Amino acid sequence: MSGITIKTPREIEIMTEGGRILAEVRRKTAQLLSPGITTAEVDAYADRLIGEMGAKASFKMVPGYKHATCININEVVVHGIPGKEKVKSGDLVGIDVGVFYKGFHADGATTVIINSNNNRFLETGREALKKAIGQAKPGKRVGDISAAMQMVVEKAGYSTIRSLTGHGVGRELHEEPTIPCFVTGKREHTPKLIAGMVLAIEVMMNQGTWEVSYKNQDGWTIVTLDGKISALFEETVAVTKKGPVVLTENKR
Repeated sequence: MSGITIKTPREIEIMTEGGRILAEVRRKTAQLLSPGITTAEVDAYADRLIGEMGAKASFKMVPGYKHATCININEVVVHGIPGKEKVKSGDLVGIDVGVFYKGFHADGATTVIINSNNNRFLETGREALKKAIGQAKPGKRVGDISAAMQMVVEKAGYSTIRSLTGHGVGRELHEEPTIPCFVTGKREHTPKLIAGMVLAIEVMMNQGTWEVSYKNQDGWTIVTLDGKISALFEETVAVTKKGPVVLTENKR
């Protein structure tokens, strides 16, 4: 358990408040997406919402990063930098956002397809996240979370990213433990889950190979190696005696 922080009930209450803010920001920002809007405009909107709701943008607290969100289009896996790129009809757009509220971070992401509701790839990601969250119970292990998401994704014929992980979250945006999207090593060698842990459980999946690479020279943007589409889904989840509680769940 070295390096893993256990939150008190009061701290989880505060993180729940921050999680509600994140959920609302993510929901409204996703609704803003439409053909012709730039990713910079999307980011500015999310940043304004976060401030209006009394929080700060977690990602702007990361050294070297100046934006409230990462906007990932099509083959971009993570860390897409908002800019002049315009969203087009049919694009897969991932919105990754962090919120800092009363001393604690919340982290969450979703992926949508522009001008369409039905997409098997995205439905698979949402189902994988649901199954993974279901494993976030005392007595389970990080390996159980990883196995759940990998099974759903690979059964559908897709791949989970192997070089990026979910993570613990709290006073720091990225805390222990790391939560891989695939099974690595023996289950019993992965951290045991106990009440009070708060996890950013993240499904990162590709339509093709799991391999990724850096795009350009910006040091941030990671894309699929084969150029096929990618998606990510993430929630901040508290491990409680009664089971997993999603702190960033949309309530409407």
